[in-house]
Amino acid sequence: MEIKVKKNALDVELYSRIRKTAGFLSYSDNDIVDALKNTLYSVVVYLDDKAVGIARIVGDNKIAFFIKDVVVIPEAQHMGIGDVIMKNIFEYLSKNAAENAYVGLMSTPGKERFYKKYGFIERPNNALGSGMVMFYDKKE
Repeated sequence: MEIKVKKNALDVELYSRIRKTAGFLSYSDNDIVDALKNTLYSVVVYLDDKAVGIARIVGDNKIAFFIKDVVVIPEAQHMGIGDVIMKNIFEYLSKNAAENAYVGLMSTPGKERFYKKYGFIERPNNALGSGMVMFYDKKE
C-alpha cells in the first residue's frame, strides 16, 4: 500500500464524498466552492490512488487557526492515515502560526484521545470553559 499526500488539492466532489462517509452534514456545491476558496490549507491523503482522508485549516493565518473536516473513510481507519493528516497540518502550522497561536478543533465524539496525542486539551477544565458551537439556521 502506498500513501500519497496532495496539499491544497481538496475539491467539491472529494469534500462531499469523504464527509458523507462519516455522516457529517452536507452542503450545496456552491457553498463548498466558497468554503474551499477561503480555506488556508487543505490536505488529501490517498491510499493506492484512492482518496481516503481529508482535512483543512481555516483562520487568519497567524493567530487563530481552526482545524476542520478531519475525516478518514471507515475502511481506511486505524491505518495511520489520521497521523499523516495531522503531520501535514502541523507542518503548515509550523510555517505560519505565531507563537502562542490559538489552534482549535471540535472532535467527533469518541475521537478525543486521537487529538490529545497531538497536544490538544479537552474543555472544560480548570483554565478553560466549555467549547461551544452552533449550526446557523438561515430560516430563523
